Amino acid sequence: MPSVRFPYRAISGDASLFTPHMHYSLFSLFSAAVIAVLARPTSTNLLQRRQDPTNIVKITSTTDHCIIVPKDAHTNIGDSEHPGGETTYCTAQANPSGGQGVLPDNFWSNIDLQQGNGVNGASYIQLTGCINSDTLDRLNPSDGGGQYDSNGGSDGTGNPSGSVCIGYNSYVELVEPSASRACVRCCNDSADCPTTMDTSGCPAVIPGNYFDCA
Repeated sequence: MPSVRFPYRAISGDASLFTPHMHYSLFSLFSAAVIAVLARPTSTNLLQRRQDPTNIVKITSTTDHCIIVPKDAHTNIGDSEHPGGETTYCTAQANPSGGQGVLPDNFWSNIDLQQGNGVNGASYIQLTGCINSDTLDRLNPSDGGGQYDSNGGSDGTGNPSGSVCIGYNSYVELVEPSASRACVRCCNDSADCPTTMDTSGCPAVIPGNYFDCA
């Protein structure tokens, strides 16, 4: 079979240095590199995959936020701590979607938002206050409560596993129905969101304003 030659215009040097075989090889290498970069999972992609709308916490304001609660009605916090046992409920202003529940307007009887810098200077945001536990049918008013978080558990993936606080690296949340109290903090430094004090109560885990329910 006669050889096929392609004309190349030399910008400088000898045009014969650029053969069709070299052109094809360079194109193949470039294509493979692009495909490898696009296929590589980035930290952003991994985070997006974790952000199931029913597995998130969000704090924007006292009227725009989402928290984790038991998925089934009249369930103790501790009894909800298993795969599929928890879900996300949001205030109406947070525009619940994707299977999220809606917190009653009177769920909080008093609520306070604080922002600051933690022990190593990283930022955090938190909600603390008093709740009307009988307004949300997910809760048992007599339940002593429990903790949800992003970094605890035996494997460090949190409870619920894979849950995140939108815009922050970690979170810790306590709901204490029998004490009419709840708290949640989202942190950029996990040192500001301790997960090993779950039986100590909101004021110890997340110091803040608890009005008359402390």
